[in-house]
Amino acid sequence: MIKSNFNKKNTAEDVTNGIDLAGKTVAITGVNSGLGQETMRVLESRGAHIIGMARTLEKAESAAKENGGNITPIACELSDFESVKKCSDSIKELNIPLDALICNAGIMALPKLELQNGFEQQFNTNHFGHFILTHNLMEQVKQAEQGRVVMLSSLAHKMAPLKGINFDNLDGSKGYNDWKFYGQAKLANLLTAVSLAKQFEGSNATANAVHPGVIKTNLSRSMKGWQGMLINNPVSSLLVKIALGGKSIPQGASTQCYVATAAELANVSGKYFSDNNEERPSRLAQNQDLADRLWDFSCETLKEYL
Repeated sequence: MIKSNFNKKNTAEDVTNGIDLAGKTVAITGVNSGLGQETMRVLESRGAHIIGMARTLEKAESAAKENGGNITPIACELSDFESVKKCSDSIKELNIPLDALICNAGIMALPKLELQNGFEQQFNTNHFGHFILTHNLMEQVKQAEQGRVVMLSSLAHKMAPLKGINFDNLDGSKGYNDWKFYGQAKLANLLTAVSLAKQFEGSNATANAVHPGVIKTNLSRSMKGWQGMLINNPVSSLLVKIALGGKSIPQGASTQCYVATAAELANVSGKYFSDNNEERPSRLAQNQDLADRLWDFSCETLKEYL
């Protein structure tokens, strides 16, 4: 397994120190806050042209203006498949290679079942939204000298159902559990990276997944009950952070920045990283048959937008 000189204490600035990204283009979802905002700030400071995506053009423009520099803001509402297709079309129209596509945005542990497009919202947004984006931009990534897709998964992928992906209950009609469905969506992100690595074989492009760590960001905004009180209350969230070895946002953004830019990972694909080092994911996350089934299912389900 790949071991770097970095660990969980390093920040995004640390892992990109000395890296020149001038002439490179990096597309990032969810740049208006949290990890996406920090990733945009750091990679732009290293010379990259950033395509900054947020749920609305106003949010993307505001984030770009606040950061300054070489940033192209684009709207991408991941839960709205038409919006994602329009976003990917807009990026294609720029007619430039993508040196990195960082699928950062997401939602977490919705307390009640929510549906959109006929699917549970976490799977709909975290998986399907990013699947459309990455599938539609695969050629742009392959056109780069060494293009990379970085999927934000999570340690929570180990909380997925026993089958991994419950294809017969993606609408929650047979039962809903907030963390199991979040884990299922994060497993789907990881399996997508595995499938993309297979799709990229024979090219210079790679795809990997990352776990950013335990971090207090807007991702926890939907959490209610005792979990929401623990995470969203400043005092208790500090205690949770200490107990779980949590990270700051600059530390949380480090692994995705490392995987997107480290020279030693040029030929590394289909792997899972945490704390700036390769880690072993769950058994289900290494199941190529499950990855293939999810890829085929997603292509068929979303064919109107691909």
